[in-house]
Formats: sequence, structure tokens, C-alpha cells
Amino acid sequence: MQHIISLLMENESGALSRVAGLFSARGYNIESLTVAPTEDETLSRMTIVTSGSNEIIEQINKQLDKLIDVVKLIDITANGEHIERELMLIKVQADTSEKREEVKRQADIFKGRILDVTDTTYIIELTGEGSKLDGFIKAMDTKDILETVRSGATGITRGETCLKL
Repeated sequence: MQHIISLLMENESGALSRVAGLFSARGYNIESLTVAPTEDETLSRMTIVTSGSNEIIEQINKQLDKLIDVVKLIDITANGEHIERELMLIKVQADTSEKREEVKRQADIFKGRILDVTDTTYIIELTGEGSKLDGFIKAMDTKDILETVRSGATGITRGETCLKL
């Protein structure tokens, strides 16, 4: 099962490599990783998407919690309801009027935004759950997809539960 683990960590050099090293040394896989500063400039929020049995996820959480840079962590998928989003930028071939209309139609259906237009390409921004972004890719003609960039999942718990000091 896929889990989204969010943690607050000290915003200093080497912290990311220690987390990645923990996963690497134990043979765990990081499916996606996002890191950004928080409203507190001394802290960063890291979101890790990984998968494994409940025992493996529990072990990952315990080992992450032992790292000196980690201030607080939460497995938001195991902690109840949450909101999960991913960002995708996709560049597609749009060199004929038929392709341009089809790309616009698909972007509208998936609530995407066309960010850039040239004579031959469109760049589209989509946000949502990974399955939505996968659906957009499947709906497009794969030979028309020139480039895809995805952020990986990030998430936040619903309700009163917060990852905050």
C-alpha cells in the first residue's frame, strides 16, 4: 500500500541526504519526494511517498523519527482523511488545427490550464490525484506527448490534525 509521510525537519544542509541515505541503506524505495520551506524559516516540510507492508511503513516511520534533523512526522494516509495533490506539466504536439482542438478539449475535460502556446506545441498544467494525471496521459495520443514533468504527491490532513510544532 502507498503511504504519504510528511515531516518537519531542520532547514539545513545535509538533512535531505540523511533521509535519502536512510531509505537507501535499508533498501526502501522513495516513489516521490518533495521538500519546501515552511512559514518558519528554520523548518522545511518534506513529503515522502513510499510503499510497503504496515510493518515496513512502521519501521520507516520509527527510523525517520530517530534522525536528528527530523522534528516531527506524520503518516497522513494512515492518520485518517487527507487531501492529496500532484502537479504535472506536459508538453504536447499541437501542429494541426485538429490536434489543437483535441488538446484544448482534453485539457478542459481534465480541468487543465494551457500555459504556453507555440506554432507546434502546447504546455498544459494539471493538478489533482495521481490517477487523474495518469488518466490525462492515457487520454492523449502518446506519440503527441513530447515531455512530461510531475512533482510527485504532496498532501495534508483534513480537520484538526496538523503537522506543526
